[in-house]
Amino acid sequence: MCADTSAPPAVQSDNADAADYRDTVFLPETEFPMRAGLPQREPEWLARWARLRIYDQLRANAAGRRPFILHDGPPYANGHLHIGHALNKVLKDIVTRSQQMMGRDARYVPGWDCHGLPIEWKIEEQYRARGQDKDAVDMIEFRQECRAFAAGWVDTQRAEFERLGVIGNWADPYLTMNFHAESVIAAEFMKLVMNGSLYQGSKPVMWSPVEKTALAEAEVEYHDHTSHQVWVRFPVIEAARVLAPLVSRSSPGVPIVDDRMNLQDALVRNNVSVVIWTTTPWTIPQNRAVAYNPEIDYAVLRVNAVTEGSTAKVGEQLLVASSQIEDIARAAKIERYEIGEAFKGDLLSNILLSHPYRGLDGGSREWDFPVPLLPGDHVTEDAGTGFVHTAPSHGEDDYQMGLRHGLPMTHNVGPDGSYRGDLPVFGGQAILTPEGKEGPANVSNIKALAGQGALLAKGKVKHSYPHSWRSKAPVIFRNTPQWFAAIDKPLDDGMGEYGQTIRARALASIDELVKWTPRTGRNRIHSMVENRPDWVLSRQRAWGVPLTCFTRANARPDAPNFLLRDEAVNARIREAFAIHGADVWYTEGFKDRMLEGLHDPAEWDQVMDVLDVWFDSGSTHAFVLRDRADGAPDGIADLYLEGTDQHRGWFQSSLLQACATQGRAPYRGVLTHGFTLDEKGMKMSKSLGNTIVPAKVIEQYGADILRLWVAQADYTADQRIGPEILKGTADSYRRLRNTLRFLLGALADFDEAERVEPAQMPELERWVLHRLAQLDAEVSQGFEAYDFQGVFQSLFNFATSDLSAFWFDIRKDALYCDAPGSLRRRAVRTVLDAVFRRLTLWLAPILPFTAEDVWLSRWPSDTDSVHLHDFPPTPADWRNDALAARWDMVRRARRVVTAALEVKRSDKTIGASLEAAPVVHVEDPDMFAVLENVDFADMCITSDLTLTPAPAPEGAFLLADVLGVGVIFALAEGQKCQRCWQILPDVGSHAHPGVCARCDEALTALGR
Repeated sequence: MCADTSAPPAVQSDNADAADYRDTVFLPETEFPMRAGLPQREPEWLARWARLRIYDQLRANAAGRRPFILHDGPPYANGHLHIGHALNKVLKDIVTRSQQMMGRDARYVPGWDCHGLPIEWKIEEQYRARGQDKDAVDMIEFRQECRAFAAGWVDTQRAEFERLGVIGNWADPYLTMNFHAESVIAAEFMKLVMNGSLYQGSKPVMWSPVEKTALAEAEVEYHDHTSHQVWVRFPVIEAARVLAPLVSRSSPGVPIVDDRMNLQDALVRNNVSVVIWTTTPWTIPQNRAVAYNPEIDYAVLRVNAVTEGSTAKVGEQLLVASSQIEDIARAAKIERYEIGEAFKGDLLSNILLSHPYRGLDGGSREWDFPVPLLPGDHVTEDAGTGFVHTAPSHGEDDYQMGLRHGLPMTHNVGPDGSYRGDLPVFGGQAILTPEGKEGPANVSNIKALAGQGALLAKGKVKHSYPHSWRSKAPVIFRNTPQWFAAIDKPLDDGMGEYGQTIRARALASIDELVKWTPRTGRNRIHSMVENRPDWVLSRQRAWGVPLTCFTRANARPDAPNFLLRDEAVNARIREAFAIHGADVWYTEGFKDRMLEGLHDPAEWDQVMDVLDVWFDSGSTHAFVLRDRADGAPDGIADLYLEGTDQHRGWFQSSLLQACATQGRAPYRGVLTHGFTLDEKGMKMSKSLGNTIVPAKVIEQYGADILRLWVAQADYTADQRIGPEILKGTADSYRRLRNTLRFLLGALADFDEAERVEPAQMPELERWVLHRLAQLDAEVSQGFEAYDFQGVFQSLFNFATSDLSAFWFDIRKDALYCDAPGSLRRRAVRTVLDAVFRRLTLWLAPILPFTAEDVWLSRWPSDTDSVHLHDFPPTPADWRNDALAARWDMVRRARRVVTAALEVKRSDKTIGASLEAAPVVHVEDPDMFAVLENVDFADMCITSDLTLTPAPAPEGAFLLADVLGVGVIFALAEGQKCQRCWQILPDVGSHAHPGVCARCDEALTALGR
C-alpha cells in the first residue's frame, strides 16, 4: 500500500537478490504535463476552436433549446483592455458557457460603443498635435476619421477579448456605428418625438468648457478639488408689504422685534445683512434669490470685536442659522459677539435683499434689483450659513427654485466657460480655461465683493467636485438650450401596463420585473431613478447619431407645433440611415430631400446636435435583442452584467430608453460587479505604477490563471489583484492540475468492460458517487445563481481534499497493486471515470483551455471538444446521506490516526505509515460499529490496525476536536512485501518470493 499522496512509489527491495516486480505495478500513465505552459499552448486551442467553428456548432446543437441571452454592455473602442475589462468579460463568459452546458441555447453577441466624446477626443488630440483646427475640417471627413479610429480599436480589442478565451459571435459583433444600428438609434429617438416626451428646454446642465459640450451624470467623475469659498453679505431692504409675525425682545443693541415692531422693520432699521456661503464665487453675478428653510432656527449675530485681518465690522449685525454661528465667527475672525433670540425661518417670507453688486462701479445698473428671500426645502444646516445663494442658471436646486418662483434665467456664460463679452465688469473672463485650469473669474468676483463691502470672509476648501471623465477637467453647471426626455410626462403610446410615465415604468420594472444580483443593486438604482431629473439627450459634438428632428423656424420651444411630427418623414430618415449611415444627415440638401412633397423645407430648421452616447448604448436592445436572428425572441435579455458604476450608466440608460419606447425594462436580470484594486486595496493608476495589464498576466501565466482569479474573487465587492495574489492563484491552479493529471494517469486504457455497477462497489466508492451527486446540485445551483466563487470553491475542495488527500491517497494501493480484474480496482476505475467526466466538464466554463487539454488528453479527436458537451446527468440514487454520515465518522477517526502517525514520522520512529500497526480506542459505540465494518487499516494506510471500544489509556494520542478517539502507536509485525510495501506476517510464504498473499494472487493472474 502506498502512503505517498503526490506520486507513486518506486518499487524497491531490501534484498538485492529479490525478484523485481516493478513491471507488475500499474503506475499511472499519461503524457499530460505537470507544467501547463499556458502562455504558449493557449493560442493553439484558440486556433483549434476557430477551425472547428465551436460557437457555430453550439448554436446548431442547441437548436430548439430555451434561449439564454446575456446582452453585452459595449465597451468603448478606444484603447487596449484594462483589468476591469478582463474581469467583466470573463464573468460574462463563465455565465454563457455554464448556461449552455446546463442545457440552454446561450447566445452571446459582443458589441462596441463607437460614438461619443472618448473617440472624438482622440481625433482632436491628433489634430492638436498637428496644429490643425478641427472646426476647419469638413464634418463628414471628421466623422469618417472617428469611424476609422473606432474600427481599428474594435479589431484590436476583439483579439484581446478572444485571447481571454471568451466565446461568442466574434465574426458578427454589434457596433453602434453600423448603418443598421444608427438607423435604429435614430428610430428610437424619433419615438420620443412622436410620443411627446421630447422637449427643448433651457436649464442648467453639467458642462465641460474643455470639450464644449453638455455631459450626462454617467460621464462625470467626482474627485477632490480645492475651491474658493466666500461668505457674502446681502443687506435687508424694504419689502413690498408689512409683515405681521412678532418675536420678543432680546439683549440690548441686538435688533429683535417686540410687539411694536415687526421683524422686517427691525432687520431694515438695524442694517442687518443675510449671509450666504458659496464655493462658486463666479456665480454671484447670476444670483437672483437667496433661499432659506422655514424649519431652521435663525438668529442675529452682533459683532463686538474682531481679530487682525478680519473683514467683519464691529457693530454690524448678521442674520444666520443659529447652529452655524460658531463656525461663521471663526471663519470671519470675529472674536466677540452677541446673539439675539432665535426664531423659525417661516418668519422670513416676503423679505427682500440688496444684490451685493448693487451700485457696482462700471456695473451699468446690471444688478440694481431686489433679491427675494425664498423658502426652500433643499437648504440644510450641514454646512454654510443656513442661507443658499441661488443662481437659477447654474444648479439643479437653483433651477427648480426659479421655476417655482418665476425667477429669471441668465445667459452670462458661454460654451468656452467664459462670461459673455458684454457682461459689465467681468465680461470675457474665463471661469475655466480651455485647458481645464481655473480662470480669473473667481478671483475677480472676490475682489469685487470686497470692494463692495459685501465680503464677510474668504478661504479655500477641499471637497468632492464633478470632473469630466474624459478630459479629467472640472465641469460647471451652465444654462444652455438642450433637448430633454421628460420622464414624468404621461405618454399616450398604448404601453401603460407598468405606468404612463418613463419614471413610473422604470420604477415598476425595477421592483416587479428584474432580479438584481446582488440584491443591493435594486436599492441603488431605485433611488437614482426615483430622484433623477429629466434626461439631457443633446450633445454639442460631431461624432454620434444626430437628433433626427426638425423644428419650426422662428418658433418658441413651447409652441404647440414646434417639433415636426410626421411618420412619413421619420420613415425616410430611417431608410436613408440604413443605406448611408448617420453621416447622410450632414450632406447638403438632406433636409430638403426628407421634407420634399410633405412639408415646406423653408419652414423648418434641422437640429444639428448629436445624441448622448448613453442613448446609443441604451438603444442596443432594439437593434441587437429585437432585430438580430441571434437576439432574444421577445426582445428582452435574461441578463445584463456590468460594473456597479453602470447603475447610473448603461443599466439606467437602457432602462429609461426601453421604458420610453417599449414600456418596460429590456432585461430580466442584472448582475453587478465591483472595481479592481491593487493588493493594498488602492485604486489602480498609471501614476502610482500599480496597474495590472491583462496582456502581461497572460504573457506570464496564461489566460486560465486570470480567469481563475476572477472565479475565486467575490465579484459583488471590489476585487484585489497583484503579483502576490496571482502567485496564490497560480498555486491553486497547480494543485487542481495535479488532481486532473492523476485522474488521467489512473484511467489509462480504461475499458468499458471494467465498469462496475454501484451496488457491487465498496462503500468508499459509493461515498465518492454520493459526493458527485451532492456536487451536481451545488454546481448547478451555483451557476444558476452566478455564484462562481462558490462553485469553484466546492470543486477545488472536492479535488484537493476529498480526492487527492483522501480517496486517491487510500486507493492508490488498489490501483497500483490489485489484480486488473479485481472488483475493488474495477470499482475504483469506474468511479474515477465518473469523477473525470464531471470534474472536467464542471471546470470547463471557468478554465476552458485547461479543460480542453485534459479532455483531449484522454480522448484525442480532430473534431471533438469539451465545450461541445453538456454537464452530464447524475443518477439520483447516487445520493446516500446515511452512507455519507457513516463515512463522516470514518474520516474523523482517520484524522486522529494520521495525526498520530505524523508525530512518529517527524521524530523518525517510522519512515512511512505502512510501518505502523496502531491500536485505536473508539468510545462512541456508533463510530466503533462503523469502523468495524470497513478495512480501517486500509483507510489509514497502515499495514495493520487494532480497534477497541476501551477508553484511551493515559499517553494515547488525542485530537481536541475528535472526542472519544485515542491512538496508541505500535510497529507492524512481519516482513515488507517487495511489491506493495505492506509489512505482513505472511510475506515470503507464497509461491512468488517476497510478497504477500494479495500480491501473490495478482502475480498469478498476470501470468508471472
